[in-house]
Amino acid sequence: MVHFVGAGPGAPDLITVRGAKLLREADVIVYAGSLVNTALLRDVKPGCELYDSAEMTLEEVLSVMIPAARAGKAVVRLHTGDPCVFGAHREQMDALDAAGVAFEVCPGVSSFCGAAAALHAEYTLPGVSQTVILTRMEGRTPVPEAERIEALAAHGASMAVFLSAGMLDELSQRLLAGGYAPDTPAAIVYKATWDDERVVRTTVSDLAEAARAHGISKTALITVGGFLADRYERSKLYDPSFSTGFREARP
Repeated sequence: MVHFVGAGPGAPDLITVRGAKLLREADVIVYAGSLVNTALLRDVKPGCELYDSAEMTLEEVLSVMIPAARAGKAVVRLHTGDPCVFGAHREQMDALDAAGVAFEVCPGVSSFCGAAAALHAEYTLPGVSQTVILTRMEGRTPVPEAERIEALAAHGASMAVFLSAGMLDELSQRLLAGGYAPDTPAAIVYKATWDDERVVRTTVSDLAEAARAHGISKTALITVGGFLADRYERSKLYDPSFSTGFREARP
């Protein structure tokens, strides 16, 4: 069996209880060494085989996981955050399916959740935004034309931009071109939940300058939107004048 495990955003105690148990029981662990906090590997059992996938191709990862699983070993494929967000694990699952190897996925806390925690923010504020867009700038890997930053910015929704900290001049320009006002609140969260986490609050127009001032060029999530400001409407869910299936409205 192969277990895809979300390692969480960085802090080793933010992995799920299930994920931590799977790590302790694993015979083989293939981990994303460029992003996963290696403190998570301190309690693996003696003799556990460790492979850093930062140095491996997809074919090399599969050449480790498939034979180990067929030999009856417990295999963990440890991804940063949650594997379903920029985890490139669909192609691994399809390959395991084709090879007849059983697998399951243990979800994890994504870095966009860790960033919101660091910011003391809520992406979905009444009267501000009820939509969260998770995206990235295109680099060597393209994005669909309809999902270019300008098109997404036109919605004015809360946005979390992954894998783009080194392209903030262009990101800022394209957010503005898409419709965000220059003074729209933005934030750069470097290594959310890690010991060296840093939070930089800024605006869309000043994103690149703020990053340069703090020496941030990678391993950061960019958040954009009115949810970072102070104005919002009170939630109806806890409004005494609003009835629910559990509570009658009160005068």
